[in-house]
Amino acid sequence: MGNSGAGDGAGKIRVLVDNGEYWLRNRGDIAMMVMTVERLRERWPHARIGMLTDEPHILRGVLPQAEPVPAHTGGHWGRGGIAGRLEEAAGVHLLGPAAMRWRSATEVPKHYLRGAKNWARKEVHVLATGDREPEPTGMPDLPPVPAALADADLVIAQGGGYMTDVDLYQAHRTLNLLEAAQRQGIPNVMIGQGLGPMRDAHLLRRAAEVLPGADLIALREGRRGPKLLAELGVAAEKIVVTGDDAVEFAYRLRRPGIGTDLGLCLRISDYSKVSDSARDTLGVVVRREAAELNTALAPLIISEYDDEDRRHTLPLLTGAASTRPVIGRAGTAQDVARQVSRCRVLVTSAYHLAVFALSQGIPAVAVTASQYYDDKFYGLADMFGAGAAGAGLRIVHLDVDNLDAELSRAIRQLWESAPELRDALQQRAVEQIDAGRAGLDRVYGLVAGGEGAPGEPAEPVQGER
Repeated sequence: MGNSGAGDGAGKIRVLVDNGEYWLRNRGDIAMMVMTVERLRERWPHARIGMLTDEPHILRGVLPQAEPVPAHTGGHWGRGGIAGRLEEAAGVHLLGPAAMRWRSATEVPKHYLRGAKNWARKEVHVLATGDREPEPTGMPDLPPVPAALADADLVIAQGGGYMTDVDLYQAHRTLNLLEAAQRQGIPNVMIGQGLGPMRDAHLLRRAAEVLPGADLIALREGRRGPKLLAELGVAAEKIVVTGDDAVEFAYRLRRPGIGTDLGLCLRISDYSKVSDSARDTLGVVVRREAAELNTALAPLIISEYDDEDRRHTLPLLTGAASTRPVIGRAGTAQDVARQVSRCRVLVTSAYHLAVFALSQGIPAVAVTASQYYDDKFYGLADMFGAGAAGAGLRIVHLDVDNLDAELSRAIRQLWESAPELRDALQQRAVEQIDAGRAGLDRVYGLVAGGEGAPGEPAEPVQGER
């Protein structure tokens, strides 16, 4: 186990990090990756930290402190020695930035590609069978466990909401990796996790087989996750609640003064259906409220996957009295967090935008149309729910009969109470930052030889880096 590599990798701790966004199109997931890698670097400055990805050049651009472990080509560590250092330098300074610019300039929204792919699949089926009904597809075959596991000293399943029925492919892929680590005696943990909803019989069975063998599971919420893990047979001493890994990322970018914009993001996807009438009502309300509050509407785009945020948010700005420019496709997670910092209130159906806001002391209206997002937002509200902060996240269901009135009331109340909520929300963020770092302290102790020569303990950053 571990440290069997050659060149400059020999003798170094190797950490293999799994995640829920191999394509690096979601800035919320990228924010979690940034914090995970930074915290590991503080402890083990010279470790090899491998991040599983399908976009190795993009990873170099957005996360230069990590080493890409390309999942689609077998999941191998990169080269060591001088060749490895040259490869890293070229990736960070040349190939990574170039890949990001190229993707942002040439991106075709994946929903168009998916539609073409589905059409082709159906036509092939018709030609082969004469049957116009599509065949059941089931879940695609899972890839083999990454080869990098054989040399890993620690496996981390990083924060995300992928251990759920909504993302069966990634859930099973992560469970297979954790199970393989357990069989090889490699310490394995999950951090910043949002679990469920989980009703799929196969997923429940696999989770009950694998998760009790994890060394630690740190959850981003305490409302549903601990109970689900207990039902799956995970021992209570292995479960901690730490909050989301992106809390510290956003907290650092808070502004000293209160913002003035009304932020907006509407996501419509396979796992978050929104009716046309609810979408239209949302647009009417935010445009009207922004005009009456004499403020600008700020479009907030956190996910570029399937164009799910951009193509549903931007049309809602049509006819607004004043709007802010939309972020470009090459925009970073830091860019979005700074956009959020200029808001006084935001309305969002995207979970991590609410994380970005609350962590900076900014209240939010969360709009939801599925149990998946109900669980996300109610769990987040609970994490920021002590004392005065409890009113900082208002959850509005998009299928309520009086949606116009509910949304208007929530926006107005938060607009008025934003100044008094600010300090309490930021205090809750600090508590979660401390809990997240304490959880990782337990992880460090799992690695043989990992306790020695740590980096200096990091204090919560009091301003922007």
